[in-house]
Formats: sequence, C-alpha cells, structure tokens
Amino acid sequence: MSDQRQVMNFRVRAQQLDRAEGTLGDTAVLDIGVQDTGPDGGRWALAIRGVDVAAMPAEDLILLWTVRGAPHLYRRADVGKVAAAVEPFSDADAGKRIYDAAKPLRAAGIGILAALDEVAAHLRAVVTEPTVKGDVSGRLAKVMPEPYLRFCRPCNSTHLYEMPFRLAAVRAGLELQLDTSPPVLQRIARFRKAATSDDRLDLIRAYLRLLGPATPKHVADYLDAPVKDVKARWPDDVIEVVVDGEARSLLAADEQAWESADATATRLLGPYDLFLQAKDRSTLVPDTAHAKELWPVLGRPGAVLVDGELVGTWRPRKSGRTFKVAVQPWRTLSASTRNDIVEQAERLAAYRAVPLAGVEFPA
Repeated sequence: MSDQRQVMNFRVRAQQLDRAEGTLGDTAVLDIGVQDTGPDGGRWALAIRGVDVAAMPAEDLILLWTVRGAPHLYRRADVGKVAAAVEPFSDADAGKRIYDAAKPLRAAGIGILAALDEVAAHLRAVVTEPTVKGDVSGRLAKVMPEPYLRFCRPCNSTHLYEMPFRLAAVRAGLELQLDTSPPVLQRIARFRKAATSDDRLDLIRAYLRLLGPATPKHVADYLDAPVKDVKARWPDDVIEVVVDGEARSLLAADEQAWESADATATRLLGPYDLFLQAKDRSTLVPDTAHAKELWPVLGRPGAVLVDGELVGTWRPRKSGRTFKVAVQPWRTLSASTRNDIVEQAERLAAYRAVPLAGVEFPA
C-alpha cells in the first residue's frame, strides 16, 4: 500500500523538479510535451527543471498543437517521431478528440481520420509561408465543404471546426512560431513523419513514467482518448501499485525509483505545468476546497510546490513596470519556506526580465 506523499515524491523526481541544471536533451518532460499556455508556460516549465532558457537556442525547440489540441513544446530533433506518437489510435479515438466536430462528419459518411487528412492537405496547400491563423482559417472556410464548417456567432462568420484544424496541423507538417499571438503557422523544414514512434515518446509510457502510477482511465482522460483504445495499448512491462486502495500501474523499470522516491525542492509551478496535468487530482490535492481554488473554470493560478507537497497557489500581480507574486498558502508556512518562495519569485522575475516588487503573503 502506497500513500499520496510517495506518489508526489516520485513525480517530482521523475519530472526533475528537484534538479539544479539540465539540458533539452536530458529533460524528461519534453518526451510527453510541455504545454505552452500563458506567460509562465513552456519555457518557465523548463527553467524550473534546470534548463538555462536564456542561453538555449530557440531553434532547438518546436511548438506544435498536439495533446488535447493545446500547444506543446518538443525537441525539434524529435519532430518526426512526435508526429507519429500523437496520432489518434483509431477512428473512434480521433472522433473523441475532435469533440462536436465529429457529428456532422459522421452524418456525411466521412471517416474522422480521413477528414483529418483532408484538412491537413488543404492546410499544407494554404501555408506556403508564415501565415496568421485567422488568415489560414478564412482561406480554408472558402474551400472546405459544409460538414467541416460551423457558424461562429461571436464573430458572425463561418469557420472550420477548431479541433480538426489544430489536430491536422502536425499531419500537414506545420509548426507554430514561438511567441506569436495570434498564432502564426509555418511549414516545418524537412518534415517527415516517422513510420512509428519509440518507447521514449510513446504517450502512454511517458505518462506512466512521468505521472505514474496510473490507470488506463487517467491516461485516456489526459489524451481525450477512449479508455478502450488505451487499454488495448497498455504496456506489458508494468507492475501493480496500490494507491489509496486503487490498483494502478507503474513501469517495471521505475520500481526502484518508486521505492526510493524522496524530494526536496521549492518551485512555483505555472498553471499548466505537467505536474498539475495529472488526472488523479484528488491525489495531487486531497482537499476539495483547495482543488477548486487550483483548478477553477477560468483563470487558473500557479501552484506552490514544497518538498513534494502542493502547499498553496500563487498569482502574478502587475504594477506598472514591476510585478508582485501573491501567495495564498493552504497551511502555515515556516520562515525558511517563505524565504525559499521569495527566492523562487526572484527567479521568476529574472525569467520574465521584469523587476520583482515583492511577494505578498496573507497577514
């Protein structure tokens, strides 16, 4: 029988949140993709795992729409295998991943994977040079047939459904330019999708390695895939671990790391950091009130991680050309822990290249 603390310590170590320095090549979270949402997104996630992002060549990273249609960072050298790894497992899986866009396609007798290939072909034809997403969408709306399109009330116009657009981009060999808003799409130089991925980039194995122990449902929820498809591809080289009375799987190769898991580090996790993306939220944050605070419907805060425990939330507060970090702790913090949090806030300020005006704790 294992407890919540062992799970948290294992994940801190697996995700390298306790290391002082590292490179893109040895940063494990890049195997599953690092979500790049918000100002404290993908590169901040790399920074708190020891990567010197200021000195890192930007061209060594690539930004793609992949898991759940969200933008994720990967090593550019891996892009062909990443494209294979993020492929839907089946037509049913593809249909689940594109949500409400699947219904009109199926009603028209169009297979979902075939539809994604059709969208990808048109995307490839349209994006011959860096192009803003809105312009790409407008051109696609003129050439795609009705089952692919929806009327958008907020802008009073007809668009391609969003998820097929996003999930077809990698199939079309397209990347997103870093630091562009609205997004700019461009062709990936010398892109060729690999015939298969490998164990390192396999999404099920990567989830177990970085967010384990886990069940097929946890992984399916992370991918927006059917549980049936995930179960059919479940690794054979796993051991069973019982966490809070629930049987979960862990890669056999990680058994020793699991048994010896220990973590000592203070980090300010971004709102979409991989550590917070695990689908066993009650394991991450057992208190329901705290969970609601960390994962609201809109406007997520970041999380304060201290020695393998989530101890509160944090938000940046802009003030002119400076900013403050407002911390909302869930328990009484020692003076040394507060000092460690201030040190991490200073690290965030240096990353943002904005002066830190202070760290606010409740009186």
